[in-house]
Amino acid sequence: MSGSIKGAVLKSRLAFLQEHGGPSAGQRVLAKLTEQDRAILSKPISARGWYSFETGSRLDEAIELELGGGDALFREMGAQSARDNLSPAQRAFVRERDPYALLKAAASIYRLYYDTGRRTFERQGPRKLVLTTHDSQTFSRADCLTVAGWHEQVITMCGGERTKVTELKCRALGDAVCEYVCTWD
Repeated sequence: MSGSIKGAVLKSRLAFLQEHGGPSAGQRVLAKLTEQDRAILSKPISARGWYSFETGSRLDEAIELELGGGDALFREMGAQSARDNLSPAQRAFVRERDPYALLKAAASIYRLYYDTGRRTFERQGPRKLVLTTHDSQTFSRADCLTVAGWHEQVITMCGGERTKVTELKCRALGDAVCEYVCTWD
């Protein structure tokens, strides 16, 4: 697997770890990583810089070992990232309270964080849409769960209630694409 993610993803994960695990959790997690990963994650991370997806995946695994929580942990990490990291342009859509307006930009948002693959948007009803990630060289179950949590949170921030994002297909589970069905009231 090759490919990169933006430093904003790593920064968000590390901030979540500190917030939920306390000040010493970061050191315990770093101790679980390779020397190369520790060297990368011990330095200031540029939110706009590109970093190895594999480093991010190993960080996710170490965070899960430290905090526990399984799938729910990663969905909450994604939700926290949405609350903390929406750009000013994306926040304009939140203020308009229109989930479709924000999620129509799914392809552009995807390219902000990943350097391989693409994401499409398909409206399927008044409160239902499907997001599909194609051709990505980088994927992990943890990352897919954070994507689901991120989208649930932004839909809720845009006024959706009883928001649910279900991943029907997942590259990490052997499917050709990752497919997320998003619904809300």
